[in-house]
Amino acid sequence: MTTPRLTDFRRIVVKVGSSLLVDARAGKLNESWLTALADDLAALHRDRRDLLVVSSGAIALGRAVLKLPDGPLRLEDSQAAAAVGQIALARTWTQALSRHGITGGQVLVTLRDTEERRRYLNARSTIDKLLEWRAVPVINENDTVATSEIRFGDNDRLAARVATMMSADLLVLLSDVDGLYDAPPATAASARHLPRVDRITPEIEAMAGAAGSELSRGGMQTKIEAAKIATGAGTTMVIASGRVEHPLRGIDQGARCTWFTALGNPVTARKKWIAGSLEPRGTLTIDAGAVAALRRGNSLLPVGVVRIDGNFDRGDAVVIRGPDGAEIGRGLCAYDAGDAQKIRGRASADIASILGFSGRAEMIHRDDLVVGRE
Repeated sequence: MTTPRLTDFRRIVVKVGSSLLVDARAGKLNESWLTALADDLAALHRDRRDLLVVSSGAIALGRAVLKLPDGPLRLEDSQAAAAVGQIALARTWTQALSRHGITGGQVLVTLRDTEERRRYLNARSTIDKLLEWRAVPVINENDTVATSEIRFGDNDRLAARVATMMSADLLVLLSDVDGLYDAPPATAASARHLPRVDRITPEIEAMAGAAGSELSRGGMQTKIEAAKIATGAGTTMVIASGRVEHPLRGIDQGARCTWFTALGNPVTARKKWIAGSLEPRGTLTIDAGAVAALRRGNSLLPVGVVRIDGNFDRGDAVVIRGPDGAEIGRGLCAYDAGDAQKIRGRASADIASILGFSGRAEMIHRDDLVVGRE
């Protein structure tokens, strides 16, 4: 099978670890490496790819700025270091991208933001808007307020959750190593590199080693976990070395790496999740005009909703029924039941005056909607 190229993909998430971004011995940013990576990102951006960066480094940069001693940090020290480091990290990425005329946007999330549907919708809408404006979202775990995430979290799995949340078709994990081996390459001279993994079996999971560098919280184990999350949601993943300049260009030029094959595609996987994995909390009954609009691939607007049943929160799954009571589809509602009741049958332009705030124009956006047999 032909080896993929980055330009084969439409929406790409690139994860950058602390050990690549920060020189631990010098206690400062790896500026030349970041400049080269930014060149790679700019080339993809010019080729009209949607790009998202999941970047570690806030705590590491904060340590450097504050000149904290080596060794483990207490939770409150990590949080305070992250508060300083997040400013440095945002400035770092802004400067690197702006040299190419690209705007960067900082987005701070926790794993919970990608798991709870209400917060999930907020995060995804923000990132979608940045991509629409051709900005590059730079996403980092919000270590300033995180608790268990700082002690046990990692940005490999966070990157995988971001990729699935945003229906990305490729996740690139830039790592200390150039892919997956059947044994730790640092200690086993006979270790064999795996260029492609089509299915993550118990044998593949057993190949993962422990965490590696001082600054990194993720080892090969977390990368395999990330691969399970990503590929199961239809996102292809690649692990490649970040220990070279122009690492993305290197992937396209045939540098050694490991590709993990996606199971399906992101849109299909997301539709299956909405249609079959979420328990509906309510029902929206819509008129004939709205039924026709949905079947043409449009979003559901409040004006087409004639009845609201159930007690649901924003982001909950609901059933959509036509005038005859037949199920038309299912989706994630952008309003809770109370607000949906107030705006049903009304034009989207009236939402602000009715609710007192500017909500979303759609009751259910088409990306959050499954109609018929999709």
